[in-house]
Amino acid sequence: MVKIEDIQQYGKEHLETVVASATTLQNGFQAIASDYGDYTKKSFEDTKSLVEKLSGVKSLDKAIEVQTEFAKSTYETYVAEAQKIAGLYTDLAKQAYKPFEGLVAKFAPTSAH
Repeated sequence: MVKIEDIQQYGKEHLETVVASATTLQNGFQAIASDYGDYTKKSFEDTKSLVEKLSGVKSLDKAIEVQTEFAKSTYETYVAEAQKIAGLYTDLAKQAYKPFEGLVAKFAPTSAH
């Protein structure tokens, strides 16, 4: 027989789980947004630096060299940031699911092998 106290306890546990997960999601998305902001700011500063360097170049060869260095640096930074942000999303997914593990384990059927 199901007791009203059991239903209330389950509801309380479920609510606490949802709140914990929502808090984790909020903090994770803030960290990701902050990282995107930092990357955007760095990208803007790097582009500004490129324009300053190119404005002082006297030869075509030097302009190509400066542009090539910029492209290589920009690509490396992009790849590193993309990996970092992908890691943040992965961590966020794991952390957001973590509060639900207890509920899933509590109600999931156990298999006897």
